[in-house]
Amino acid sequence: MEKPLQALQQTLDAAVRRVDADADADADGIEFWFARDLQAPLGYARWENFQTAIQRAMESCEASGNAFSDHFRGVTKMVELGSGAKREVEDFMLTRYACYLVAQNGDSRKPEIAFAQSYFAVQTRKQELIEDRMRLHARMEARDRLRESEKALSQNIFERGVDNAGFGRIRSRGDQALFGGHTTQAMKDKYGIVKTRPLADFLPTLTIAAKNLATEMTNHNVEQANLQGERAITDEHVQNNDSVRDMLAQRGIRPEKLPAEEDLKKLERRVKSEEKKLARSTKPLPPNGDE
Repeated sequence: MEKPLQALQQTLDAAVRRVDADADADADGIEFWFARDLQAPLGYARWENFQTAIQRAMESCEASGNAFSDHFRGVTKMVELGSGAKREVEDFMLTRYACYLVAQNGDSRKPEIAFAQSYFAVQTRKQELIEDRMRLHARMEARDRLRESEKALSQNIFERGVDNAGFGRIRSRGDQALFGGHTTQAMKDKYGIVKTRPLADFLPTLTIAAKNLATEMTNHNVEQANLQGERAITDEHVQNNDSVRDMLAQRGIRPEKLPAEEDLKKLERRVKSEEKKLARSTKPLPPNGDE
């Protein structure tokens, strides 16, 4: 794990609070974090922006069938100013499930947010489990980006005289260039993927990212050069996939040689299942809001 993320893990470990069991016998084992303790570590300079993520997290909590009051508690705290004076500020007590939802609703482009999603998701905060979860997160993020870039390309070329069947042929020719002459179906056969499932759902993160880069390049050049028709756009897409393949080859990487990964649909179902388990296993905040 990179040093900045190791430091973040230590910060999050140090920030955890526990309800005083002597004050509330039913609250034994309840852990929580103060939102203001998480704001800066999660990459938010302004409290107002972090509040937006918290509000979205509350809405997600309700939408999932869990009462947000069990996991989010508005509180006021006295903070010391530079002059030595004190003033009241708003804050939130957040259970581990609440922290997970805040991270889920934060800016996933921030590495701190991506780490926090994994940190709060796993039942135990062991480094190897967090790293496994981060690899899963990176693969799902890469797949989402590829979906968006392919959707944009489909819409882009439709306006330039190419129908859905043509888009499929363009994408297939791109795959053939990226995989060194292997067609999309040949790669599916190699990986044992049924015909109805997309190849990208079984590719490793690196290959998904390579496909996305080539697709983004095609999108850009189609617009910049105002390319028209299936043939011109196909040539452009093939060239871009050839370029990406050449770049990978310079580092000794052959996309067709990389092993398949677990079906992303199964991974997504597992993530949702784990989220439900996290909600069930997280003890709610005590009704009176006492620490």
